[in-house]
Amino acid sequence: MNVLTTTNATMRFGGITAVDDFNLAIAHDEIVAIIGPNGAGKTTAFNMITGHHLPAAGRIHYAADGERMMDITGKRPDQITKLGLARTFQNIRLFKEQTVLDNVRIGMHLRLKSGFPEVVIGSPRYRREERAMRERTLELLELVGLADEALETATSLPYGKQRRLEIARALATRPKLLLLDEPAAGMNPKETEDLTEFVFSLRAKLNLAILLIEHHMQIVMDISDRLYVLDYGKTIFTGTPAQAQNDPAVIQAYLGVEEDEP
Repeated sequence: MNVLTTTNATMRFGGITAVDDFNLAIAHDEIVAIIGPNGAGKTTAFNMITGHHLPAAGRIHYAADGERMMDITGKRPDQITKLGLARTFQNIRLFKEQTVLDNVRIGMHLRLKSGFPEVVIGSPRYRREERAMRERTLELLELVGLADEALETATSLPYGKQRRLEIARALATRPKLLLLDEPAAGMNPKETEDLTEFVFSLRAKLNLAILLIEHHMQIVMDISDRLYVLDYGKTIFTGTPAQAQNDPAVIQAYLGVEEDEP
């Protein structure tokens, strides 16, 4: 069963079509990658799915908790996140002066049931929720390998661990679909290798579907079940990583060679 589909999703900026008739389907247990040259429309596709851009045409449907598909086209980013889609960004967006622990706890406030007056007076329900949030935060930090740095400020972490912290904060919203925008950007070879194992572990331990944008082709080939290749906003390939490696259109898009060249 699919957790997300896009049907003819199209995004235009003025007279420029950034994404054209994008048709995507992700099963509930898949890791799917969107790849393509710079400017291909990958992040724009993410922004349509997560409510940061309203598509000029097409629809986006999502199945929360295995239920029937619902149309989420035009919903606000916070509404979409609450339904169970969480994302990270190409440029890390942490609360830099807050602790690692607090960065993750902030992500959990989306699920807080206590109202503002209860928070102010510290009602019994709010105190119970606070304890539960702290316990869950520590569990997530253990999962991403940051438990020992819980009280450190976010900016004190090395780059690879900041990436993991951003993923932990996204996981704090309890997603069914996790969208990762270039998670390996800026990582050294060891961090990149660790990331591959980490993404696999997230799917296995949390029963997540994962959609990622990534320029690091070794990661894409190692972890993706399927991939979509965009070029100038159009989908030029859909299939497995192994099939993509031998597809003439994919090779031309990345290498800029003519198909009849030797």
